[in-house]
Amino acid sequence: MFHHRPRRIAALAITGLALAAGVSTTAFATQTHHVKPEPKPTVVLVHGAWADSASWSGVVKRLQADGYPVTAPATPLRSLSSDSAYLADYLKTIKGPVVLVGHSYGGAVITNAATGNSNVKALVYIAAFAPDKGESTADLVGKFPGSHLSDDRNAPLPTALSPVPFTQADGSTGIDLYIKPDKYRDVFLSNQVNRAKAAELAATQRPITAQAVAEPSGTPAWKTIPSWYLVANNDHTIPAAAERAMASRANAHTVEVDGPHAVALTDAHAVTRLVEQAATTR
Repeated sequence: MFHHRPRRIAALAITGLALAAGVSTTAFATQTHHVKPEPKPTVVLVHGAWADSASWSGVVKRLQADGYPVTAPATPLRSLSSDSAYLADYLKTIKGPVVLVGHSYGGAVITNAATGNSNVKALVYIAAFAPDKGESTADLVGKFPGSHLSDDRNAPLPTALSPVPFTQADGSTGIDLYIKPDKYRDVFLSNQVNRAKAAELAATQRPITAQAVAEPSGTPAWKTIPSWYLVANNDHTIPAAAERAMASRANAHTVEVDGPHAVALTDAHAVTRLVEQAATTR
């Protein structure tokens, strides 16, 4: 019946010390209570053309290991307006703050989808388009030299792309654009991935419509939401000079890495580090 006495004596001793020091037992309890850390924002990873959500795998693993909620929804790649509306609706299903990350054409999508969404605390562009109002992704590629999408500026279609006509829901004809398999390793990967892996990625690439790359962008979210930008300085899809110009215009916190357009595949660590920087900056 006396086995609880040591605990009671210890409790009385602590209370006595607190009272002797002029600290109430309530204050003492408050001071020793550990404050629960704020929940981390949800990171939403948005892929672009000629890739899919699996292109984020290395980044997803690292973010999850660091305790971040992560999602990488599919981008339809049908038109900039409809793709952006789709993502905007998707974001409404997420509670709490969001860090929105876009790669390539996915950057144009997040630029439009985040406008007016107060939950989006940061935009992160990974070798991505950050268009201003009225600009298309095709416009931005053409403004700077260095892209390997075409070796003939006068050609009606970039020479590295293969058009595939398809019938749309309204009966009209659309055009899907694929990177030619023999061009994929150079254009998308800057020859930094072995041939077997490049061939696999080329075979599973998601096409984008000609309409999507030509459609003008709307009001850009980067004018009101803090932005971060990773420049891939060996990018053969979007010229690095274009990336630097877009990053500067958006007043983005900018880093550069020696990577290809698909930099999340070759340097997931650098991509993750920038995303986490955006997530933790107040």
